[in-house]
Amino acid sequence: MLNRETATRRSNAHKYVGILASLILISPIYADTFDLTSATVADINAAMDAGALTSEKLVELSLARIAAYDERGPSLNAIMLLNPAAIERARELDEERLSKGRRSPLHGIPVVLKDNIDTSDMPTTGGSFMLKGSMPPDDAFLVQQLRAAGAIILAKLNMSEFASGGAMNSLDGATYNPHDPTRSPSGSSGGTGASIAAAYATFGLGTDTGGSVRGPSSANGIVGLKPTLGLLSRDGIIPLALSFDTAGPMARSVHDVAVALGILAGADPADSATLRSDEHRRDDYTQFLDLDALDGARIGIARDFMDSDEEVDWIMEAALEAMRDAGAQIIEIELPEWLLESRGKFYRAIRYREFRAQIADYLETTGPQYPKTLAELIKLSKTLTSRRDDGAIPNPGRWQLMLDEEDSGELTDAEYVAVREHAMPLIRSVIGGMMAEESLDAIVYPTSPTRPEKVDPDPNPGGAPGGGGSPVILANLSGFPDLIVPAGFTGRGLPVSISFLGTAFSEAKLLALGFAFEQRTKARRLPATTPALPSESIDY
Repeated sequence: MLNRETATRRSNAHKYVGILASLILISPIYADTFDLTSATVADINAAMDAGALTSEKLVELSLARIAAYDERGPSLNAIMLLNPAAIERARELDEERLSKGRRSPLHGIPVVLKDNIDTSDMPTTGGSFMLKGSMPPDDAFLVQQLRAAGAIILAKLNMSEFASGGAMNSLDGATYNPHDPTRSPSGSSGGTGASIAAAYATFGLGTDTGGSVRGPSSANGIVGLKPTLGLLSRDGIIPLALSFDTAGPMARSVHDVAVALGILAGADPADSATLRSDEHRRDDYTQFLDLDALDGARIGIARDFMDSDEEVDWIMEAALEAMRDAGAQIIEIELPEWLLESRGKFYRAIRYREFRAQIADYLETTGPQYPKTLAELIKLSKTLTSRRDDGAIPNPGRWQLMLDEEDSGELTDAEYVAVREHAMPLIRSVIGGMMAEESLDAIVYPTSPTRPEKVDPDPNPGGAPGGGGSPVILANLSGFPDLIVPAGFTGRGLPVSISFLGTAFSEAKLLALGFAFEQRTKARRLPATTPALPSESIDY
């Protein structure tokens, strides 16, 4: 016989089982979850294909994060200008997707651009009050590629003024690191680095002359690629030094960098450097992503760029161990002493003179109200010595550098000619020769030998991108590609990244190695100051 209490419990149990069964029958079974802050391009397309997400909704989610974290919260100040037509364009692309299918993996996906890349519908200022409101005559070639692929230009981003100096400018002030707003996001693509780390967009474009994609990728804990010189067009990008300049994709994953590279790479008649690269480009770099790429790989470690920060070094050693565990052989290499001592001088011999000459070519494309030479920029900069009512502020650090650029000399100078015609080919031969002799698939080193610096540090030109102590300028001097992948964090939560340097047009191999390392270590994290918002997770 059951007592009354036992019978009641069993009756209730049967009732609850019945309710649960009915809920299972009438409720949807969620197979996947879309999470904005971790989604790759593939995840976005899967959610869109399932009808759980639209481009319009995706843009709205991006704008909500910008409102929460760029304008409020940590106030990262990464955005210079939002595209007012972004939502309207998203609706158009949603309709096109339904009627015709998607144009590319970037169809309907918002992307962000450094504000030295021309957009015909939004100003391009180079981060300078001296080009405020300047409307380019047309889109940069890369912007044309993105629009043709169905990408939505969501915003133009804060940057170092004229792509040099610290992560600030006279038009919009400083940008802050989302992992620690007292720290710099690095320059000159600091706005792109901070935006991608804070998940304002899935993918962004920066530019790199002396580390300006790679420094911000490292400081903000994201993936970035400085491609082989000439793989991407420079047409419509404000020049800093065309011997080194290249755009570079920045994203939260190696996969998304690979997607972007396949869309961006291509020959451009307006940039002769791209003509030689056309035979090397691939339409789809994601095909090379391989979880087992490190197994059997030979990786050189350049310890010349270690011993500056014990926490960075510790993470580098852990990264090397992870690669060994994946089957890679780690080879100790030593760069020539003359190269380490002279790389900064070689870099500046080219960089300063070329900016002086080439900025004038770009300024000719601006309206008649804007300066037309570096000397005129310097003259105008001296009229701004305090904050103006329109928000413009002095940027004496960058403007002082302009004086050095103006006094640097001509492109006919013997020093310039010697470095460009002899030193740069020599550096390519030395690095390429070392890799060939040791049968190396890549050379690795810490992208930044030290943790991200404070927002307003004491001047230290030797440790800045492009300075004598910077490892990243070897890729600029040689023209070789350099892939940046998050490797870990310091004790106080600051990102540390590893560089994979390869020979010309070895992007496919570097992406494979970087993908295998990324998937093994999973070192990327959403910054603590920019957490997920309640509406960003969608079950479907």
